[in-house]
Amino acid sequence: MASTRSRNGWIIWLTFAIGLLLSISPMPQFMEILRPLWLALLLAFWALYMPHKVGMVTAFCLGLAEDVLYGTLLGQNALTLTLITFLVLSLQQRLRVFPMWQQCLVLLVVFGLAQLAQLWLSALTGNRQPTLALVLPGVVSALLWPWVSYGLRGLCRRFKIN
Repeated sequence: MASTRSRNGWIIWLTFAIGLLLSISPMPQFMEILRPLWLALLLAFWALYMPHKVGMVTAFCLGLAEDVLYGTLLGQNALTLTLITFLVLSLQQRLRVFPMWQQCLVLLVVFGLAQLAQLWLSALTGNRQPTLALVLPGVVSALLWPWVSYGLRGLCRRFKIN
């Protein structure tokens, strides 16, 4: 019996590195509130289509890296990314058969819940005033989901990632 070897798994980590760079790239101040959750989008895709490679441990480690890059409380982004990955993994069988517009709606709820958890943690630590404008990045991320999904699926086909 031939063993199936993992092929081109480095591309997954390259997309995470690009997501981290996009998360900290400078934007104009008025657009900062609309910054998509790049790392959450990438984690949602890879957890949905490659659950044997990307899981909650990966999400926690990437969240800690994001905490260090943002300079926030250690574990704050790790908790929200782990929550997103948990929800995507628990809904994985359903999400894969949903049409794209339903996937966008489900991910809007998932990202919204994660952003509300982030708002709650920020309010507990006293870092920022509670405002529901924090949910806007979740809306922008859900609207970007079709393009991210199609682009990464094309990348999977091109490099035969399994």
